[in-house]
Amino acid sequence: MGCEFKKFLVGFVVVVVPLLNLDYGVLAQPQVPCYFIFGDSLVDNGNNNNLNSLAKANYLPYGIDFPGGPTGRFSNGRTTVDVITEQLGFDRYIPPYSRVRGRDILRGVNYASAAAGIREETGQQLGARIPFSGQVNNYINTVRQIVNILGDENTAADYLSKCIYSVGLGSNDYLNNYFMPLFYSTGRQYTPEQYADVLIQQYAQQVQILYNYGARKLALIGVGQIGCSPNALAQNSPDGRTCVARINNANQLFNDRLKALVDNFNNQFTDARFIYINAYGIFQDLISSPSSFGLTVTNVGCCGVGRNNGQITCLPLQTPCANRNQHLFWDAFHPAESANIVIGRRSYSAQKSTDAYPIDIRRLAQL
Repeated sequence: MGCEFKKFLVGFVVVVVPLLNLDYGVLAQPQVPCYFIFGDSLVDNGNNNNLNSLAKANYLPYGIDFPGGPTGRFSNGRTTVDVITEQLGFDRYIPPYSRVRGRDILRGVNYASAAAGIREETGQQLGARIPFSGQVNNYINTVRQIVNILGDENTAADYLSKCIYSVGLGSNDYLNNYFMPLFYSTGRQYTPEQYADVLIQQYAQQVQILYNYGARKLALIGVGQIGCSPNALAQNSPDGRTCVARINNANQLFNDRLKALVDNFNNQFTDARFIYINAYGIFQDLISSPSSFGLTVTNVGCCGVGRNNGQITCLPLQTPCANRNQHLFWDAFHPAESANIVIGRRSYSAQKSTDAYPIDIRRLAQL
């Protein structure tokens, strides 16, 4: 498609087959026609499987608790966006861009890629990955296909305006860039404040392209507490328990700017709605009050190598811990399904006023 979406028509009816909503036990339709996902290994569901990359999870014990086994998800089971997909009422998870074909794209596409960042170079030491700009380009290709399927740009634009978009990038720009001085110079080039500014500027450019190509309901997900991961604890925590403040402080600088960006976008693009999901704050509750969520281990991965199981990700066919439902982390970097369920559900329907700003995904879907 040669031009950008700027104008939307009203009155286009989306017909969806009724499905069983397992949360409520009643027949229901999905609350939105489609869900588009942009992100990194926290939500990748197979886009890296066929890439020449070290950042893959298409082998056991990954997926040990997921129906059908390993898929490329960096979890023992569901990811946060899988949970959000369930909450939105879809009967199937959103497929990865690498595999989705034909009319299936009308339900949405997951473009996330492990090791990907906002910056182009982020994660390059791990091999091939699809950075934010590449994911946005893949989305543009999808939009062209949707125009062809639905018949014209106005109909496609109206359809896309009803969909939910979630963007969760930035973690690797710290984990696999800024705080990796042997491979990257950004830590010497920028103060944490300057780096957060640079990231947000580049992030905003890509999000605006999404807007130009039809996105109107966007959930921008903040960076979690990277300084509390088993990897950060193994490398930088004296007692293996105390979170690394300099990493978390840098993450908070990014999140503060991301929340401000939501306000800027809502003021600039009055026909769209942007929200901020406070993954950092939700994660803080899991760390500070684990027993409230049935968790007993917050500082050690369920599988992995070395101190805190934090040196590397799970090895192929490694036997994971038996009590994985009680672990906050699945491996050196990624939350276990038990944590993803909490984060996904509170992203969808905020339990605290700080979980989402200015509204949560549930209310965004209703607009």
